[in-house]
Amino acid sequence: MPRHSFMSSSFVRARPVVLVLALAMLLSGCQGAATPSSSPTETRTTTATPTLSVSVPEASATPSAPAAYKPADAQGKAQNVPVPVMPELAKENSKAGLEAFIRYWYAQQNYSAETGDLSVWSSRSAPECQTCKRIEKGISDSHVNGRWSVGGNISIPVVEPIWVQGAIVQQAKVQVIQKQIDYFNSDGTPGRPAEAATNTAFGLFARFGSLGWTVTDLGVIN
Repeated sequence: MPRHSFMSSSFVRARPVVLVLALAMLLSGCQGAATPSSSPTETRTTTATPTLSVSVPEASATPSAPAAYKPADAQGKAQNVPVPVMPELAKENSKAGLEAFIRYWYAQQNYSAETGDLSVWSSRSAPECQTCKRIEKGISDSHVNGRWSVGGNISIPVVEPIWVQGAIVQQAKVQVIQKQIDYFNSDGTPGRPAEAATNTAFGLFARFGSLGWTVTDLGVIN
């Protein structure tokens, strides 16, 4: 009997151990099941990151304000000179078109005098225009070796086309007012002698071709 009683008590004491092990295995299983559930959370965090970069190009899309025009002075050259734009009317072979072109041509001359860029103005001046060549030479000389000019702006109060229907070359009377011009060398010292302001009447001749109007001659009206 004592032997049987000992075996029974051992069996009773062993049962809590089995329960503890079962509980431990259950908890371990729950913890193991929770581990995969963390992966979707990490995946969602990773895929959301590129969405934040969309705002970057939007912030940099704001255009910057254009630089302000600064005319030439004794301290330096003109800066950010506006480029003249040919009006649509100046492309027409008509009396009004000729007047619009002449005003545009002189606006291009002002631009060339300030910047030294003669490309557009020269393309609208025919090779046979001797006065045009002298003007081109004077502008080029005032910008060689870093030189620049101050003043000399041209205004056109009056343009009077003398229209002849069907003529190959048309002409106009033009009043040209030009301010005094001062010249400076690249080191800021005075350049060639200044030119006084003028108020002159010109006879301008122009031809209309495949590229539009071109000045063929220019002369002073006495």
